[in-house]
Amino acid sequence: MGVYVFPKFGSWINQNVQQPHKAESRRSEDVKSNSESEKDTNNQEIYYDKSEAKKQGNLWRDAEKKKPWYDAPAKVKVTTEKGVYHMSIELTVGLPPEGVYDLFANPKNIPLVRIDDKTGRQLLENKSRKVLKKDGPREIVKLDKALAWNFLFLSGSLPITIIADENQKDFTAKYKKDKMMFMKVFEGSWKIEPLYVDSERLCKQRLPKTREEYKICSGGQGKVASKVTMDQYFQPDFPFNLPPVSWFIRGITINTTKKLLKMIQKTSVLFRDA
Repeated sequence: MGVYVFPKFGSWINQNVQQPHKAESRRSEDVKSNSESEKDTNNQEIYYDKSEAKKQGNLWRDAEKKKPWYDAPAKVKVTTEKGVYHMSIELTVGLPPEGVYDLFANPKNIPLVRIDDKTGRQLLENKSRKVLKKDGPREIVKLDKALAWNFLFLSGSLPITIIADENQKDFTAKYKKDKMMFMKVFEGSWKIEPLYVDSERLCKQRLPKTREEYKICSGGQGKVASKVTMDQYFQPDFPFNLPPVSWFIRGITINTTKKLLKMIQKTSVLFRDA
């Protein structure tokens, strides 16, 4: 299985690996807040503290050498109401929210993982990404993708068009299908929140509520991981909502979602091992 890192995410890795010049270090220390807009190495606007992101990268790599981080498989609960399936999902990723956001939003529209190296087929191929509206950290984008499928000796790809409302500052997104074969309903949302994984060890009895509190009580030595919560709703269109076809579509949708989440977790290992 081949793995790819997004250029923006990759440039963040490079920034964290390389030592900055003295002038650059001074500029990083002058960052006022996470809400300010800056530029990354690809000349894209970013809305987080680059100096803090660099420090987190160093903390994660140093810790990974001593004891590798383990991301537990995603917790997925599936319920049904009036024919609409609801997937309630929780997972952790051993990276701070700004890095995980890049993996989920994929602002450069680059392939993440291939199904196998022999065929070169991607599980979810990114065809195009068009910004329809931009307001600071918030973007409404049109995403054209192709989902690979296999059934017995048959295989192919399913074209998908999604409209997503993404917010880089809040690390949130809402999405809804524009065009998708076999689906009457396909929509959802995700949110990325910080996990202060070293708080018990470094902050003693104090439980930090913000990253700034965590930075103070840990002496700047606490790693920040991410908790991702997702809600995804889908309903096959008629007549694909009738058994046994509906069972097949339900199973494919759930299993594909789990695979994509696992791929994101595996990609995060590249950052920690960089």
